[in-house]
Amino acid sequence: MYPVINECPVCDGELIITNLECRECDTNIKGRFISGPFGELTNAQIAFVELFVQSEGKINRMEEKMDLSYPTIRNRLNEIIRALGYEPGQEIYQGLTEDEHKSILEDLELGKIDYQEAMNLLKESEEK
Repeated sequence: MYPVINECPVCDGELIITNLECRECDTNIKGRFISGPFGELTNAQIAFVELFVQSEGKINRMEEKMDLSYPTIRNRLNEIIRALGYEPGQEIYQGLTEDEHKSILEDLELGKIDYQEAMNLLKESEEK
């Protein structure tokens, strides 16, 4: 098995998932599926997030493991925060109640809205 890529190697366009297969019974499901916000991250960004979690979010541990400075690690973290649709240092519920924020995430998880619609709703709430 190979890791999922999200960018076309021919034209750099966005790739979508169109087939799911069960490992147990070989059931196949065709359609258009979203991979969620983390599916938008590059392989390097996903590796960074994994190391961040392993380091329990402690940047000083990451400095040691990656042999990078605090500002470099912080910049990489900020890039990932932006890739997920947030702005570093801003409250994620800005313009929304916690229940409204949860509702958007639940709708996304249930497939009622897609990732882009969820991001648009979150961004619209910040403008209010």
